[in-house]
Amino acid sequence: MNWPYELQIGWRYTRAGRGGRRNRFISFISGVSMLGIALGVAALIIVLSVMNGFQREVRDRMLSVISHVELSSWQGDALPDWQAVAAKAALNPAVLAEAPFISSQVLVARGDEMRGAIVRGIDPAIEPKVTPLAAQLSRDGTLARLQPGAFGVVVGVELARSLGLREGDKLTLVAPTGELTPAGVVPRLKQFTVVGIFNAGHYEYDSGMVLIHVQDAARFFRVAGPTGVQLKLTDVNLARQVGNELALSFGREVHVSDWTRANANWFDAVQVEKRVMNIILTLIVAVAAFNLVSTLVMTVTDKQADIAILRTLGASPRSIMGVFMVQGATSGVIGTLSGVLFGLLVAFNIDVIVPFIERLLNVSFLPGSVYLITRMPSDPQWSDIVPIAVTSLVLAFLATLYPSWRASRVQPAQALRYE
Repeated sequence: MNWPYELQIGWRYTRAGRGGRRNRFISFISGVSMLGIALGVAALIIVLSVMNGFQREVRDRMLSVISHVELSSWQGDALPDWQAVAAKAALNPAVLAEAPFISSQVLVARGDEMRGAIVRGIDPAIEPKVTPLAAQLSRDGTLARLQPGAFGVVVGVELARSLGLREGDKLTLVAPTGELTPAGVVPRLKQFTVVGIFNAGHYEYDSGMVLIHVQDAARFFRVAGPTGVQLKLTDVNLARQVGNELALSFGREVHVSDWTRANANWFDAVQVEKRVMNIILTLIVAVAAFNLVSTLVMTVTDKQADIAILRTLGASPRSIMGVFMVQGATSGVIGTLSGVLFGLLVAFNIDVIVPFIERLLNVSFLPGSVYLITRMPSDPQWSDIVPIAVTSLVLAFLATLYPSWRASRVQPAQALRYE
């Protein structure tokens, strides 16, 4: 292949490792620069993939309990006609299923122990169409035990553990509003029977949520019917868009909320952490990329006689500049591609690599007694990988400009004076 001589000479300089101690040293420094770029790029890909994995795991566990979009009354009272609200919402093509609910805060008491919790009144026949947790409880027969009028309750595993609850035990729920009697306001209490225990894998819900039948919830909270409608969408990422569309459609009739707004603080914190980690690790890549400056400066100093000969043979300053830009860019491309490949290899196999390291060192990086997730998740996304690779290549290219310009300024007469 007849390449331009700038490419041929630049590639030859990149591979040069023989011809004296000085050349070997320059080649070593060039290799270290490429290795630094590769490790920096790989670290960026691995860290962001793990952060994406944690975000996906927490989001999926969260969405196994809550719905994608909720339509509820403004004052917390019953919707006048929840079936009509559900039917109107179903006209949106992104809505897959609807289910009524009643939600309120309560105190959960057993003996001298009391906990705050969220009561979720659901319809066991419809709820499995909307939330994965209800679908799981329906398959194992737990939801079938929530019969209207029986006042059964399904509690989270952490709440059951803290109160020492088992199936068949009695549990007292205390409503936030009391009853007015001649003796004053008396708290409204009701004793429920534990008919099941769920494990959503999310501590907030496992420790602070209980499920009861929607009719029992209506009687307990003294409301005429469901206070809201839950919606399941074709795509969880459409929640905010669909929520805005439904808010425009219903106006002031109902309050519209989606899962992204309900948990906005957590997701905003994750995004801030990702940006900070991206900046920190990008600086590592930048340091490695600008190591190319020292490598190319030494190469230019060592190759001044070659530059002078090329100039006397008719090479222009622009061509000389191109030779060393090719050398630096080649190091950047090799380092970046190596880093991308290594980073993806680790990111896609982290579920094998981390357990191996844990067994080797006899440690647990994510103990179940402390963390919500016991395995290291990973979710490589091209929206992260492509900008990382492009940024690395741009930094490597910028690092070649000054040494290449310096090479183009070498004067043949001065360079050959002592040759």
